[in-house]
Amino acid sequence: MEQKTYELKVAGLTRHLPLCPINEKVDIAAFIMFSDVELTVACAEELLKKVPEHDVILTAESKGIPLAYEMSRQSGIKYLLARKSAKLYMSNPVGVDVKSITTARLQTLYMDQHDLEYLHGKRVLIVDDVISTGESLNALEALVGKAGGNIVGKATVLAEGDAADRDDIIFLEPLPVFVKE
Repeated sequence: MEQKTYELKVAGLTRHLPLCPINEKVDIAAFIMFSDVELTVACAEELLKKVPEHDVILTAESKGIPLAYEMSRQSGIKYLLARKSAKLYMSNPVGVDVKSITTARLQTLYMDQHDLEYLHGKRVLIVDDVISTGESLNALEALVGKAGGNIVGKATVLAEGDAADRDDIIFLEPLPVFVKE
């Protein structure tokens, strides 16, 4: 049986996203930027045209990494990463819990104390590939708050489902959620 897909047009490109069940009643379209360099470059370029001035870019591991890296490369502005586990090299890691729609269990996002200190007083742009429930975004906002940073924007390639109705995020395209009959 052929898998159903959703045709997405974003940043001048077209992609066919596989539909994946998250439960018996709802499917989501899987948007994966990993290994799609053309898409990552184009989306970063389009988002940078829409975001406010910022001093640092912040994303969560892992799907936001290619986008944050490319936005950093194109703009020359440093990016930082909140990790899904505390690493041995981290100095006094600070964690915030998050429940993501695409992950079955509760996770914690961690940042190194030095990275948190870097955020202090900075204009922070939070970026991610998709914002859906906003849980990852909330965790990143909490980390910026603990650091004393100033969030100047929250940007994403796609706003999934009800997230497209939010007025506090910058996004390139809405992404529907597919409710089964």
